[in-house]
Parts: sequence; structure tokens; C-alpha cells
Amino acid sequence: MKVPGPALLAGAIALLCAGLWLGGHPRDLPSALRDAFVDEQTAVNAEAIDVIRDNYFREVDAGRLDDAALDGMVEELRRRYKDRFSHYFDPRQLDRFDEVTSGHFSGVGLNVSEVKRGLRVARVFPDAPAGRAGIRVGDVIVSVNGRSIAGEDSSIATARIKGPAGTEVRLGVLRPSTDRVRRLVVERARVSIPVVASSLRRAAGERVGYVQLVTFSRGAHEQLNERLERLQRRDVGGIVLDLRGNGGGLLQEAVIIASLFLEDGQRVVSTDARGEGRRVYDAIADPPFGDLPVVILVNRDSASASEILAAALSDHDRATVVGTRTFGKGVFQQVIDLSNGGALDLTVGEYFTPDGDSLADKGFQPQVRAADRPETPADEGLRRALEVLGAEIGR
Repeated sequence: MKVPGPALLAGAIALLCAGLWLGGHPRDLPSALRDAFVDEQTAVNAEAIDVIRDNYFREVDAGRLDDAALDGMVEELRRRYKDRFSHYFDPRQLDRFDEVTSGHFSGVGLNVSEVKRGLRVARVFPDAPAGRAGIRVGDVIVSVNGRSIAGEDSSIATARIKGPAGTEVRLGVLRPSTDRVRRLVVERARVSIPVVASSLRRAAGERVGYVQLVTFSRGAHEQLNERLERLQRRDVGGIVLDLRGNGGGLLQEAVIIASLFLEDGQRVVSTDARGEGRRVYDAIADPPFGDLPVVILVNRDSASASEILAAALSDHDRATVVGTRTFGKGVFQQVIDLSNGGALDLTVGEYFTPDGDSLADKGFQPQVRAADRPETPADEGLRRALEVLGAEIGR
């Protein structure tokens, strides 16, 4: 048998690739070439999409079928491995995800966490449309534009709420204390997340700082460092760092923020992932606030990077944690871009506290329990945190 020359072989491959590029279906290839170029299951998926597109009794968008296939794969991971955190973002949803991690987006101005009935409101941003519409912390959004979001993936549900500034969204909002659903029409606006806010308070007669960290978005450590420096110039005796309603963000931000308080080389967190094995993240450089007494305030909506930071400072006896049990995430995700312009936000590993504990499903238990009551004007959690900080300053 003759072996084809290099030029002939290259020409055949070029023609084959051109055929595929111009729309030839994998099933049209000779079997040997199909096996070499296309995985069998991939070919079946492509075949099924073509069959549906060509024969279904209504016209079908093939791109939507592709998205549905990706959604189905991720849903199988979520169901089989009880993974609530992996998502598929189509190109539009990925743009919105990138907006949120950058600290700017168009929406109604809420932080939320996923619950069975929909999305529980963890934080309402100041001067945002949600607050003006009367939505409060603890409310549960149960429908968006007349469609129930019970059991729906949180990334999809929040994507339905977000949208161009100036447009309206209809929300069904449940207030648990009354068990009544209100129907609200809220006009979306451009929202800039106030990553850090601070003020002066008193604890045991001492002037102290109160700092709210809303998210671990890009650059959060710089904003927090600036606020702490400003408070330090006011000779505060300590700080309360409020992480309530903070659903986390970027792991690297948590490591850098922990480094503001921990000694160089102290363990912040370790991770274990199939793709990269076990990694350890330690505090870097000398801490600028290493001697400042710290109390961290958390609740059930404190998750991910918030839990990492709280556990790291607690394990090294660098802070007392006050509040209620945290969310209990315990795993982390990586956003992996796809060729269609979308991405998989895929759970790729677990993380562990400096003491080697996983917080998955059990969360972090504060040393001092203090629960805020949303129905009262007082902030019971903050009041208890200031009491604890005052006692520590006194010692």
C-alpha cells in the first residue's frame, strides 16, 4: 500500500478542516476520520441539536440549545454532588457577573443569598432603588417579572433582576414576619457598591472604629487599608469589622486583607484542588495593623472569603468573632472562559482554615453569639460587638 506524500496528506487535512468549517456535520465524515477528529459523545450531541433544529415543529435557535446542553451538564454536577455553586454563564450573564466583581452594575442594589423559596436579602445598599421601594434585610424575593424563582440557581435569578438602568423589574417580595407577598415595580439604576464604609463609635468609654466591608471585589484591600489608616490617625482603640451580609468574592483579596492583621508567614487558608493539588496561602509582609484590637461581626449571610478571613484571624487569636453561624461554603470556584463567549463558574476545590477545618455546610461558629433582630430599629449584633471590643481594650 502506498503512503501518501506530505503535500497530499496536508491537502487532505486542509480540505477536511475546510469542510468542517463550512458546516459539514461530524456524521458525514468517514468513520476512521470521525473517530480521530471528534469524540463520539460530542458527535451525538451535535447530531441531536441538528435533528431538533431541522425537525422540531417550531423554529429553534441552535445557540439556545447549545446553552441548554451546557446548563444540563452543570445541573447534573449540582444534583449528583450537591454542588450549589457551579454555574454556566452565557455571554450576557458573564458580562453581568464581571460587573458585580468589579463593584459596578445596573440593578436594584441588593446583596442576596439563595434559599428554597428564592433569594433572601442580605444587604440593601444605601440610596439604591430596592431601599426606596421598601425592601428590607430578611425579605425573600420569590418571583421576578411574574415568574417564580423558587429552587432556581441564584446566578440565574439575580441575572433576571439585573438589567439596563432606567428599565423596570417586577418583584414578588415576601416578608417572613407577615408571610405576605408584596408585588413591587422597581426601576433599575446604575449601582456602585460601597465596598467599605466606616465611622467612629464608643466602646467602654474609648473611641473605636466601625468598618463595614461589603464585598471582596477587586481592590477591596486598598479601600479597607485607606479607611483603617484614617481611623488610626484618629487614635481609635480598636475596630469592629462588620462582615454581615458579605457573600465573599475573590480569594486573593481575603489573603491580602488578612495580611493587614496577621504576622508575615502566618497561615491564612489552604486549598485542595484536583487541577493544582494542595496550596497554602500565608500572610505577606509585616501587618500595618498588627496591634489593633479587632472584633469581627458575622451572620448567616457571611460566606466564602468572609468565612476565610474570620476563621484566619480567630485561629491565630487575632480577633474575636461575634454574631451567628456563617453560611458554610467550604469550596471555591474558578471562572473558565468558553469559546462561545460564556464561561463555566466551576467548583474546583475545597478550602481549609489555618487549623485544618473545612467549613462546608457547618459554617464558622462565633465565640460570642449575638443575633440582630431586623424588626427592631436597634442593631443588637453591633451593640454586642462593641461591648466585646470594649472589654478587650480594658484588658
